Formats: sequence, C-alpha cells, structure tokens
Amino acid sequence: MCGIVGYVGDGNARDIIIDGLKRLEYRGYDSAGIALHEAAGLVVRKQKGKIKNLEDSIAGETFTSSVGIGHTRWATHGAPSETNSHPHLSESGKIAVVHNGIIENYVKLKEKLQKEHGVKFKSETDTEVIAQLIGLYYKGDLMDAVYKATAEMEGAYAIGVIAADEPDKIVAVRRDAPLIVGLGTHCNFIASDIPALLKYVRQIYLIENNETVLITKEAAKIFDSDRKEVKRDVFHVTWDADAAEKEGYDHFMLKEIHEQPKGVGETLNRRLDDDGSIKLDGITISKEELEKINKIYIVACGTAYHAGLVGKYAIEKFAKIPVEVDIASEFRYRDPFVDENTMFIAVSQSGETLDTLEALREAKRKGARILSVVNVVGSTVARESDDVFYTWAGPEIAVASTKAYTTQIMCFYLIALYMATKRGTITADYYNQIMGELKALPEKIQRILDNEKQIEELAKKQYKLSSIFYIGRGADVGVAYEGSLKLKEISYINSFAIAAGELKHGTIALIEDGTVVFALATQDRLYDKMLSNIQEVRARGAYVLGLAKENNKEIEKQASDVIFIPECADEVTPILTVIPLQIFAYYVAKFRGCDIDKPKNLAKSVTVE
Repeated sequence: MCGIVGYVGDGNARDIIIDGLKRLEYRGYDSAGIALHEAAGLVVRKQKGKIKNLEDSIAGETFTSSVGIGHTRWATHGAPSETNSHPHLSESGKIAVVHNGIIENYVKLKEKLQKEHGVKFKSETDTEVIAQLIGLYYKGDLMDAVYKATAEMEGAYAIGVIAADEPDKIVAVRRDAPLIVGLGTHCNFIASDIPALLKYVRQIYLIENNETVLITKEAAKIFDSDRKEVKRDVFHVTWDADAAEKEGYDHFMLKEIHEQPKGVGETLNRRLDDDGSIKLDGITISKEELEKINKIYIVACGTAYHAGLVGKYAIEKFAKIPVEVDIASEFRYRDPFVDENTMFIAVSQSGETLDTLEALREAKRKGARILSVVNVVGSTVARESDDVFYTWAGPEIAVASTKAYTTQIMCFYLIALYMATKRGTITADYYNQIMGELKALPEKIQRILDNEKQIEELAKKQYKLSSIFYIGRGADVGVAYEGSLKLKEISYINSFAIAAGELKHGTIALIEDGTVVFALATQDRLYDKMLSNIQEVRARGAYVLGLAKENNKEIEKQASDVIFIPECADEVTPILTVIPLQIFAYYVAKFRGCDIDKPKNLAKSVTVE
C-alpha cells in the first residue's frame, strides 16, 4: 500500500516521478503528491483522488527541478484530503517527507513537538510528525537529522526526505516496509517497488531493514544503524518491461487471468529434472529432517491464505504430516505451539506483507524452520526465510490476485510431493499419476479460458445481484472462499462462502427465493453429497450456478446454469476450479462499472498491521 518514488539526476523530476507513481497505482491509494527542488525552494503539489487529478492541477506550471520525491497515499491516519496527502513539510518549509507505513508513537512525538517546541501541525497524519521531527534536528546535515529523528520513531515505515538547503540529494530509510534504490547513469532513484523504475533502470539495490540510503545523481550509498557504510551486491531485474503493461487487455486482472497457463507451467516445469523428480531451487530437506517435523504451519493473508488451505490438503494427503493453516494477523497473538520440530511456511505474493512477516519472525524466534512461498525475488519474507520457493508468476499488478494464487497452489503440490517421496508416503505409480495430472493443467486452464464467453454471459445475467453464496466440499471449500473473495474485492457485492455440509447448521436460513448460490461440485467422491446440497438450496428458491467436471452431466438437472471444467483427478481440481470464478468476478465487476484493477479501499501490498 502507498507508493514512493524519488529521483536525482539530469532529467525533469516532475515527469519522471509522476510516471513512476502511475506504475505503482496497483498498490492502492486515495491521493497523490510531489515535492520538487525549485530555485525558490521546495515546491509541493498534492491532490485527493487519482494521479490524473495531480497532473491536471499542475499542467499549466513550469518546473525545472531535477530532484524530487513523490507519493501515492492510502489513508491510515486522517481521511483522504489534500491536507493529509504526502509529501508533508516541516514548519520551516525546508524539509519534505514521503512515508509508507505507520509511526506507532506519533501521538507522543506530536505532543512533545507541540508542548516543548511550539510546533503547529496542519494535518491529521502521523507522517507530518516525521517532517517536523527532522526539521527540529536539521542543522545543515540532512543525514544527521534523519538519523536523530528515526532514533525516536517506532513502527514500520519507509521514508524519503529532501531538504531545501541540500538540493542535490535524497535521504531514505527502511524499517519493515519495502524500499529499493535504482541505479542509473548520472541519475539514481528510490522507490517502494520495482515496476516504478523498470522504464529507467534495471540495476537496483535491495535495501535491508534498519538501513539508511543517501543518493545523489552520481552515487547511492547505504548505511547501517551505526552510520557505517554497507556494501551491497547489485540486483539485476530480468523482467520484461512489457510484463508490467496491459498489452491490449482492458485490465491487468484480465491479462493476469490469461497468463495463468504460462505461470502454472513455468512454476512446475522449472522444478522438474529429466527423470521427473522434483528439485526445490536448492532447498535441501533430508528424510531425517522431515522425520523430525511433527507439525507444519501455513501462515498467510487473504488469497495466499486460501492457497494455504489447498496446501494443507495436499501435504496431509501426500506427505502425511499434520498441517494447520492460520491467518497471519492472528498467529503471533495466540502463543502458537511452535518449536524446533515445526516447519513454518509463509505465503505472500509480494513478500512484504507485514502481518505475515511478523508471524514469520515469531516462529523463527521459537526455533521453527522457515520455508517461504513468494513471487518477488529478494523480498523481505524471502530474505528472512531459511528456504525460499519462488512462484514463476511474473509481476502481478492487479490488486485482486489471480495468477499468484494458482502458482502458489502449484508450489504446494510440488512441496507436498517432494516431502512424500522423501518420507516414502507415496507409491511411484501414484506419484507418476499426480505428476501427469499437474503437467496437463496448463492446457486445461487454456481450455477454460477459451470458454470465457459463456462465463461472461452468465456474469451479464447476474451482475445486478446484491448478494451471493459460494458452497463446496473437500478441496472445493478453499476455492469457494477464494471465489467469494474475488467477487467482493472488485465488484463490492456481499459475498459469502461456506462448506456445503455446514449450510443446514444455520446459514440456510438466509436462502430464499432468488438467492444466487455458486455450487462447486468437482470432487467425484463427494459429488452425490453436493447434488443433495444443491437440492436443499433449490427447494428454498435459490438460483444455482453449478461448477463440475465435464463428464458429470447430472448437475444440469439440479442447477440453473452450469460451467464445466476439463476432467482431472480430484486432488488437482483447485487450480482449474478457480479459473471460472476469477472470470465470473471480473465480468460482474466490469458490467457494474467498477475500477477493477484499483478497487476502493484496497492495496496490493499490505505493509501495515
């Protein structure tokens, strides 16, 4: 959430920074602003709403600055407004700050600045406290002032700072929030995420926790908390810049839905040796080490949590190890039973989700072995894990995650099968059967995508609905949760998912004439049970959208409309089953006129608790 871009060089800072901010719009924001070094001092321009509002407001102004910082804000302290937008200035007007994260002790700091120094605040934000604190300590050395201010700040944050009296530099600090440095020719950048810089640079520094950065147009230096310079290897970004563009699709979400055959295939095929055995990117877990593991925790948030539910199903079925799936924001507050015989699997698309990161650190303190499943190379979760298993989804821009989910599930299948072969809990025939099913998934996903028009027509019939239920059994339950989340994320429809067998224990009271129920019936061994559940809701007037394998035609007699997926083993259905749900959610939101890639109140990377 929120986006930071800073630039020092020979170019037009305004245009470069605004372009970078546009490439971070997917992170979620409600206002935007920019601070530039001009001849008369620092010039700040801010607007509530989209970046276009900011562009329009300054279209008639001429700026010559080649140094500046910009920000897209997602409100945490203070309502969205021009006053609360970033950048924030010190009382003198000589210090400007942009900030991602939360300053937890800002009330105490604010009261100190007001009572002891008579500082007058203009906004309701915690960020203005940073600007005022740095302004208080500034005596001509911006680095020194920043070090003194951050020593008093508590919380998780990344900040970028410029000073009117030092027009050739930017100082930035990272503490539990993403920050990178882009290395150019006669120019350097700071940013909160790689896509902001792809147009300009491919060489970056990944900034570690509690590090401070000083950039000028000729140099970028990193310092630790003791002000000692740190040497850092350069990370070369290999993404094609086009991967962060829409490439003719109306929305990033639709593009990313269509990229799933490739992402799922890459995630699988890059982990297979010629003999069909699994290689886990250098992860070496011996049979003896696996035998010591008596419990696995999968911990994540949102869509990644739903992928973890499928991961539990796969690991328990194949590797026969007990698995508990927990929501990251709850995990560390309930004193979980974790020790050196526990494996902790953290799942995060961005690798920067703060709740997941803090849960990881709690498990690590208790002695657990940490394995992470992430999409972003060099992210914080990846760097703090013992082992990392990367998805091969490529950059995911849309806030509503799609290809990250399916590639995360593929990772879990590979982890589960790898553990199973090491532990001897799977026969060679069964392993080969499941591996064959996994290899067939990309082509089967494409077949579903080729049937997109039918799903679009169903969405057109249903887009005015006010609520919907998703039901399923077995492996379909976790997918029902994900399908429900996708719909509510981007269409704002009140959506609810439940295990079908639980309907009669209270929730069925909400089913009435015309209620829409999306019934997932892809599990052969539970198919008859699901047909009974469909009959239960139909008897109360529900309109049922069924989802089943293409050979199970009986569901057409029970459901009002049916979407079929290709035949496959029950164990691997989740990757196929979710595709129609993603497409349905997309088109419902499109017909409702929603901002699909940037849904209200949401952010791509949630870097606050």
